[in-house]
Amino acid sequence: MKIAVIDNNKIITKETDTPALNNRTGAIVQVLGCGLCGSDIVKFVHKISKNGTVLGHEIVAKIVDINSHTNFQQGDVIVTSHHIPCGKCDFCKHGNVSMCEHFKKTNIIPGGFSEYVYLSEEHLENVAHLKPENLTEIEASFYEPLGCCVRAVKRANLLQGDTALVIGLGSIGILMAQAIKAYGINVIGCDLISERVEFLKSLGIDAYQELPQEFKADCVFMTSGADKAIDTALNHVQNGGKILVFSSTPKNSGYANNEIYYKELTVLGSYSPAPVDLKDSLNLLTEGKVKVSGISTVYNLEDIEQAFEDTMSNKIMKAYIRVTR
Repeated sequence: MKIAVIDNNKIITKETDTPALNNRTGAIVQVLGCGLCGSDIVKFVHKISKNGTVLGHEIVAKIVDINSHTNFQQGDVIVTSHHIPCGKCDFCKHGNVSMCEHFKKTNIIPGGFSEYVYLSEEHLENVAHLKPENLTEIEASFYEPLGCCVRAVKRANLLQGDTALVIGLGSIGILMAQAIKAYGINVIGCDLISERVEFLKSLGIDAYQELPQEFKADCVFMTSGADKAIDTALNHVQNGGKILVFSSTPKNSGYANNEIYYKELTVLGSYSPAPVDLKDSLNLLTEGKVKVSGISTVYNLEDIEQAFEDTMSNKIMKAYIRVTR
């Protein structure tokens, strides 16, 4: 089968053996397509993942072989996530599922940018769902990234009538703003790129390139990876408000201690979703409460390096890698 792997400073395609069940429980799935996540970019650029690694986890796939106690069958088209929390450790009990050691160890094998993937029985039982008939493959690929946003909205624990600000309107910012609205919270967006501001406006959510100086939000969702966005967050968060960190920054900058102290701010992070967040995500997509049409640009697997380059240069909002044609 064909896979895309990290090769020093490149992403190349190569041939390798197709996985087989070999008496294991679980399923072999043919990957139809896989979204390119910002975390894939970070792992590639900062050399977090080793040479030979197959990135990608936002998959839509067809089951081609299965040995499972679940109700999935050969031929089913599914969406799935890659990590599964144990639900029993202290991290899970405190709601920090993405810190769970079991969560970190579980994954799809070898990765989403490959023609075939092995899914464990645990994946099928906890994080896999049939693709809803009213969603295209590209729309369904937002199942996992939207799940991340759903968890962030829940962690912010906002009240009805609160106002949220989303700083950074890449694909995650667009998803986050819609998820916040779907949960009944007032929301506006902010981005320096006018096309992204207009895109969010087209979805019925107010957005600005430059925020009114007097504007204050009860919670700022930081979906921008720019260090200077931290100042924007601190300038526009209400006294006693929250900043939800949902991105890394190049300089690993921090929030000013005295700002947090004197304004009684809460700064919290959110990373990956629990199975319940993923289920809620799929419902939002299926019900049309979060719209994702027009966010993705499609590339074939052979052109994946171009997809990385176009994403990193902000030529596109998000890439969807078509694996099976």
